[in-house]
Amino acid sequence: MTITKKMNGNVLEVALEGRLDTVTAPELEQELKASLGEANSLVMDFSKLDYISSAGLRVLLTAHKAMSAKGGMVVKNVNEIVNEVFDVTGFADILTIE
Repeated sequence: MTITKKMNGNVLEVALEGRLDTVTAPELEQELKASLGEANSLVMDFSKLDYISSAGLRVLLTAHKAMSAKGGMVVKNVNEIVNEVFDVTGFADILTIE
């Protein structure tokens, strides 16, 4: 998985490419922990994310909780496969998806 991070003012923009699974979730978790402190809000771009597992969902939930106390978190450009996972798991009701 490729992680691209960019600070846009106080908004952290993170784009993911590939698979967010048991192998790659710890990498994303470390990247977010290192960067969320300086961000007031988080935008996750999933336009190139092919797959997400329960390990990836856990990282998203942790980030969502951390950003709820700040400016919030938005997930955008979600494909059908990932969106179906969000629907089945109830994450579609928790996350702000654009």
